[in-house]
Amino acid sequence: MKKYRKLSIREWALEDRPREKLIANGINTLSNAELLAIIIGSGTRTDTAVELSKKVLNIVSNNLHELGKLDLASLKKISGIGPARAMAIIACFELGRRRNISDRPPEKKISGSRDVFELFQPLLGDIHHEEFWVLLLNRSNRVIDKVRISQGGISGTIIDTRIILKNAVDRLSSAIILCHNHPSGNLKPSDADIRITNKLKDSAQIMDINLLDHIIIADNSYFSFADEGLI
Repeated sequence: MKKYRKLSIREWALEDRPREKLIANGINTLSNAELLAIIIGSGTRTDTAVELSKKVLNIVSNNLHELGKLDLASLKKISGIGPARAMAIIACFELGRRRNISDRPPEKKISGSRDVFELFQPLLGDIHHEEFWVLLLNRSNRVIDKVRISQGGISGTIIDTRIILKNAVDRLSSAIILCHNHPSGNLKPSDADIRITNKLKDSAQIMDINLLDHIIIADNSYFSFADEGLI
């Protein structure tokens, strides 16, 4: 029986090579595996770059959101993905995350909880520790700035009301919105979340600053205190 030799990418038809396909037909014609193959640059002795990329995507059930959550150590556990390839993948997702953040103008007007979610989800949606942020708004509810107040572990972070209010006063904010993430994926506010929200609302009112909402983000979903009538 005749044995068939496995073709390398260079031996594929031109229209099937990721880089050549991109040049000839445009970026939108490439599959996720082909895009990932360009990022990792090369394959292994047993797999082409595209085949290796398919294996990586298969591990996360072809979910790019889940792939973006993998850290360096997790990626290096995948057969064929060494430190260089793992760092290339992480750098790619980080650039995409920063692009999402930078594309949002600082003067964005906040009209509801969805606007806050879209502003913070790229920052908080897929990190593995908890962070607490405050959104500073002017009298027209346009964004002055967003400030990270604290970061902690998987289950919580320390919040100092004085630091939050100092940021608001220093930037002459008329209103603030609180935002933090739940790495566990559970959107339900904890008793501590409710207590700090009520405490900040009362403290801010003394200084004529309105606490408009408190948003909890978990992956691609969110919980709004204002929408649920808790503020």
